[in-house]
Amino acid sequence: MQPESTLDQLRQTSLIDRLPEAWRVPLLTLMASIFALVVLAAREWGEMIHQWWNIDTYNHILLIPFIIGWLVAMKLDALAKLTPKPWLPGVGLVAAGLGLWLIGRITDINLIAHAGAVGAVQGAVVAILGLRVSYFLALPLCFAALLVPFGDEIVPPLQMVTADIAIALTHWSGIPAEIDGIYINTPVGLFIVAEACSGVKFLIAMVTLAVLVCFTRFDSWTRRAIFMMAAIVIPIIANGIRAWGTIFIAQSQGVEFAAGFDHIFYGWIFFAIVVALVLAGAWRFFEREPDEYGWAVEQVDTLPLALSTAKSNASPVAILAAIIALAIATGITAAIVAPAAIG
Repeated sequence: MQPESTLDQLRQTSLIDRLPEAWRVPLLTLMASIFALVVLAAREWGEMIHQWWNIDTYNHILLIPFIIGWLVAMKLDALAKLTPKPWLPGVGLVAAGLGLWLIGRITDINLIAHAGAVGAVQGAVVAILGLRVSYFLALPLCFAALLVPFGDEIVPPLQMVTADIAIALTHWSGIPAEIDGIYINTPVGLFIVAEACSGVKFLIAMVTLAVLVCFTRFDSWTRRAIFMMAAIVIPIIANGIRAWGTIFIAQSQGVEFAAGFDHIFYGWIFFAIVVALVLAGAWRFFEREPDEYGWAVEQVDTLPLALSTAKSNASPVAILAAIIALAIATGITAAIVAPAAIG
């Protein structure tokens, strides 16, 4: 038990006061930079949040901010030993992100605009916290790229692959069937491998999980590559098996029963089973605990590029001013070139 006076002091101590002194100004300026960049790209961030919340293909992205927070939290003690040193060339990364955002705005290609919005924030982290801290936080910093919703582009080929697997298994199981693209005609009816049945939701979620597992549980790039390949191939094959299962069950139980079973089984059970099997298969090959990911502080200090941060004379406030100036200039350009983009 602590004396009540000590508890009172803790209650009265602000979060900023609890931070190491060397981190206070950099973190405050970083938050201000992120706020400015999010305000500029508010439409894109709103679109992304809408997709995360309302489109089931991207529901897993809602977990990514928490995963990033978890990854950072595991390194808090080590981070306290590092001193953020702003890196002026990092402003170029912010400019590149804003340029990508502007191109996406002008061309009305959401994927590009969304990637630019996220990239600008990542660039701000590098510019304000510096290379040493950014190297140390490389995993959560790069993991933030998965905030960008993607995958619609691969739906058509996934539909075709699923249909091919399903028809092969249908013939193997002795059921006469004909295929025409994504249409499979069987004795009890016509089945269509629709977009929702392409398995894209399953595949993207598995890739996201695989990236996290690869860089928190493996040291070997060979094992990382094998696990990532498995996380891509197994869901595709599993989705083809699921489609065949629907066709197979329909032959004896009817199309409506098979469709209902498919919806419940695939939505709530099938994904969990496949994830569990993939992780179980890889478990004995894990090489480290999650909190051991990345470099140690001592290793970061030996990186050649880390030495360049010691020569940087830029202050966090100067970096913030440069980022805000870039945001204003890019916003004005977007308003002139694409008047409908802002507002």
